[in-house]
Amino acid sequence: MKAVILFTAALLSTATAQNYEQRIAPILRTYCAGCHNDTDLEGDFSMETFAALRTGGEKGDPLKAGDHGPLLLRVIERAGKQKMPPKDEPQFPPEELATLKSWIAAGAPGPANDVSLFKSLTVPKTAPVAGSRRPVTAAAYSADGQMLAIAQGGAVEIRNAADNAVLHRLTGFPGKVNAVHFSPDGAHLLAATGIVGLSGTAQLWSTADGKLVREFSGARDTLYDAEFSPDGTLVATAGYDRIIRLWQTADAKLLRSIDVHKGAIFDLAFDPSGKVLASASADATVKLWRVADGERLDTLNQPLGEQTAVLFTPDGEHIISAGADRRIHIWRFVSREKPALNPLLLARFAHDSAVSGLALAADGKSVLSSAADRTLKVWSLPALIERHAWPAQSAAAPVLAPQPASDRFLVARMNGTTESLVIPPEKPAIAAIAAPETAAPTVAAATVETYETEPNNTPAQAVTAFPFPAKIKGTLGRPGDTDCFRFHARAGQEIVLDVDAASAGSKIDSRIEVLTPDGQPVEQVVLQAVKDSWLTFRGKDSVDSDDFRLQNWREMELNDWLYCNGEVVKLWRYPRGPDSGFRVYPGTGSRHTFFQTTANAHPLGEFCYLVQPLAPGSEPLPNGLPDFRINYENDDEPNRRSGSDSLLIFKAPHAGDYIARLTDVRGFGGEKDFHYTLALRAPQPSFTASVGGKDPKVSPGSGREISIGIVRSEGLDGPVRVDFANLPAGFTVTTPMIIEPGQSNALGVLRAAPDAAAPDEAASKAVKITATTTIGGKEITQDLGGLGKIQLAEKPKLTVEILPAAGDAEPGKPVEFTIHPGETITARVRVARRDFKARVGFGTDDCGRNLPYGVFVDNIGLNGLLIVEGQSEREFSITAAPIAQPGERLFHLKATEDGSQVSPPALLRVVR
Repeated sequence: MKAVILFTAALLSTATAQNYEQRIAPILRTYCAGCHNDTDLEGDFSMETFAALRTGGEKGDPLKAGDHGPLLLRVIERAGKQKMPPKDEPQFPPEELATLKSWIAAGAPGPANDVSLFKSLTVPKTAPVAGSRRPVTAAAYSADGQMLAIAQGGAVEIRNAADNAVLHRLTGFPGKVNAVHFSPDGAHLLAATGIVGLSGTAQLWSTADGKLVREFSGARDTLYDAEFSPDGTLVATAGYDRIIRLWQTADAKLLRSIDVHKGAIFDLAFDPSGKVLASASADATVKLWRVADGERLDTLNQPLGEQTAVLFTPDGEHIISAGADRRIHIWRFVSREKPALNPLLLARFAHDSAVSGLALAADGKSVLSSAADRTLKVWSLPALIERHAWPAQSAAAPVLAPQPASDRFLVARMNGTTESLVIPPEKPAIAAIAAPETAAPTVAAATVETYETEPNNTPAQAVTAFPFPAKIKGTLGRPGDTDCFRFHARAGQEIVLDVDAASAGSKIDSRIEVLTPDGQPVEQVVLQAVKDSWLTFRGKDSVDSDDFRLQNWREMELNDWLYCNGEVVKLWRYPRGPDSGFRVYPGTGSRHTFFQTTANAHPLGEFCYLVQPLAPGSEPLPNGLPDFRINYENDDEPNRRSGSDSLLIFKAPHAGDYIARLTDVRGFGGEKDFHYTLALRAPQPSFTASVGGKDPKVSPGSGREISIGIVRSEGLDGPVRVDFANLPAGFTVTTPMIIEPGQSNALGVLRAAPDAAAPDEAASKAVKITATTTIGGKEITQDLGGLGKIQLAEKPKLTVEILPAAGDAEPGKPVEFTIHPGETITARVRVARRDFKARVGFGTDDCGRNLPYGVFVDNIGLNGLLIVEGQSEREFSITAAPIAQPGERLFHLKATEDGSQVSPPALLRVVR
C-alpha cells in the first residue's frame, strides 16, 4: 500500500511539472483535434485551444471531475456509450494515456500562451548532410527585373538581380517556403509557407527594409501558393486544405473562402484584368472563379492527373496548365464575366514524367516547362510546338523564373543549384502538310496502252521508262510475283497510280508502292505523335466509321488526325453520350483513310495517337512519343470505292525516274485469274452527286427535307454549291444549298404555302437542280436533274417551329442566332398539334439538321431532343466546337412523326 501511495505521488509531481505545449498538446493534436477543431466541430466540441477544450461541448467541461471521473477519460477508456477515438482511428498508447491521466490529476494546468494546437509541431531536428545544399523551392523576379527572390528551405533571400548581391535575408518562416511573388510595385514580397498537417500562412515582407509587415493566416495545412492580384489590392492563398482564401492586402481582412476542390490546390493565377482567378488542383481540374463574388465560372476537367501549375497568357486570351498527366493544356479563355465553357485548344504531350514547372517567357510568346525526369523545354504559343530542349538537368528543376524584358530565365534545381539560361530564338517551324489545292482537270495526251514485259520482278529489271499517261496490262503470273515499272516525273508533279483488277473479275488484292530506282521507299509524310491514347470498350473492324471509343477523348478535337497501327483517320463528330465514341470521316458508311493509308481492324486496348503531319524528311524534336514515317504505298483506295483495288496519288519530291511496284498483299498469283490494268495518269478531281427526298409529298403550311450527297474524288475538297430553279407556284426550297469543304452532304427544306395548289406533271418536271464547284480556278457544273413528282399531301397533324430563347419569331423572316466557336447558346422548338397528342421526337445525335460543320444540338441525353405528351415547347442547346468556321447557314429540325414534318429554316451565324 505504501508503494502505491509513493507511485501516485510521483506521478502527480511529474504531471505538475509537465509542460502543456510540450507534452499534452501533441497528444491531443494526434488523437483528438483532427475531428474536434474550430472548423470541423465534431459533436460541437473543439480542442483546438485550451479555452475551447475547457468550454467543452454539449456536456460541458470534459476534464471536470464527475461521479465516474472526467468525461474525456471515460470516452478514451471506452467506459460508457461514447467511445473515442473511433475504432478505425489510432488509439491511445498506454504510456500517453498515463501522461494524460497524470496531467488531469494534477489539475490540468493550461499553457502560458493559449494558441491553436495547429500553430506548432514537435519534430526531431536533424543536421544536414555535410556539403549538401538545401533545395530551391521558389524564385521570382520583381516586375521591373531589378530584384530576385530565392527561397531555400525556411529562408528567402532578396537579391539585386544585376550583381546577385543579397539585399535582405528573410527568416523565421514556420516551414518550407513554397512560393514567392513580388507585389506589382515591387514594395513587398509575398511568401507562401506553413507546417504540413497543421497550418498555413502567407507572409508579406517589405523589400525596403526586409521586415515582416503582416500575415494572412487561417489555413489548416501548408500553403502552396499566394498571389497578388494585378493591381496589388488583393491576395489569394491556397494549399493542402483545398480552400481558396481571398484577402485585402492592406489589412489582411478575409473577404471570402472558396471550398469546392476535392484535392490540394497547388497553384493560383489571376487573369490580366484581375476579375478571374484560376486554381490548379490535385483533383485533376483547373477551376475558374469570379473574384468579385467567388462564383465558379468553369471547371476545366480534361486533364488526366493532378494539375500543379496554371497561368494566363499576358493577352488574356488563353489559360495554360500542366501536371502529373505529363501534358501541357491550353484553353481559349471565354468565361470572363459569366459561367461559360472554355474550349480546350490543345493538350500536348510534353514530358516523360510529371510536369513540375511551368512559366511564361517574358515576351509572352512561349512557355517553359520542366519535369521530374530532369528535362527542360520551351514551347511556342499558342500552337505549343516544341522549340528547344536543354540537356538533362543535374537535378529536377521545378522552379522557373523568367527575367522581365529579357530572353533569360532562372532555373532552380532540387540539388540547390541555380543557373541563368537563354531562351534561343525561334527557328523556322518544320513545315506542316496542308491540304493540297484542287488541281485543274488535265486534258490528257493520248494514253498509251502497253503490256508488262518479264522479267520485271526487281527495280533493277525495270529498265525502260513507260510513257505518261499510260495503261499497262499485266499479270501476277505466279504466287509471290512482283511487277516493277519505271516512269519519269517532274519535281512536284502529281501522278495517279490506279490499279483496276476488280472490273475484269481478277482475284488480285493489289498493293502499289513508289520506290527510287535503287529500290528505296519514297517518304510521303512524317507524322509526329502529340497525344497518346488507346481504344477502350471494344475494338474496331476495318470498315465502320462510327464509335471510336478513345481514352483521353476530351483532349481531342474535331478534324484531328488519329493514327492507329498504320491507319490514319480524321475525327468527324464528338461522342454524343456515355455510350458512344467518335465518328470519323466521312461520318457515315465506310470510313475514309488519310495520307493514303489502308484501313485495318484494331483490337481493344490498341495504342493510337493524335498526330501532326510534317513535311517528308523532317526530323521533329523528341517529345517522348513516337514519329511515324509514311511512304508512298497503298493497299485499298482510301475512300473505299474500289473494293480491294489500289489507288495512289504520288507527288514527286524531285525530277527523275521512279519505280511503281505492284504485288498481291497475300502473295497470291496465277496465269488465269490475276490480271490487272495499271494506269499512270494525271489526277482528275471530281465529284458525283445524288438527290435524296425525291417525289416529295409536302403538307400545306409545312415542309419536307431534301438532301444532296456527294462523293469526292482525287483531291476535290472545296465547297460545292447546289442551286434549285423553276419550283412550282406556292413551293419554296432552301437554295443555294452549300456542301462545306471536306463534307459530303447538305440538307434543305422544301415547303408548301398554306394555300399551295398541287403542281401538275409539267411543273414538277420543270424543276432543275445543279451542283457547282471550282477546280483549278474554273467553275464546273453538273446537272442533277429534278425532284421527281412533287405532290401536295394532306394537312399536317403537327407543324414545327424554331424560336429564339425568349420571345417569338418575327413573321415572314427566319429566326436568327449568333454563336462563337466554343460557345453554347439556347433556342426553343415549338410544335402546333392538330389532332396529334403523342410525343414528338427530333432525332438523337443528328437532330440539328444542316448545321455548320462543328456545330451541333447539345445535351440531348439518351432519348434525343423530345417534346413529351401534353407539352408543345421545349428549350434546347446549340454548341459550336472550337474549329467551327465563321459564316452563315440555314438549319432546321425534322420531326420523326407525321411523315417527318420539317420546321422552316432558321439562320445560324458563326462569328469569331
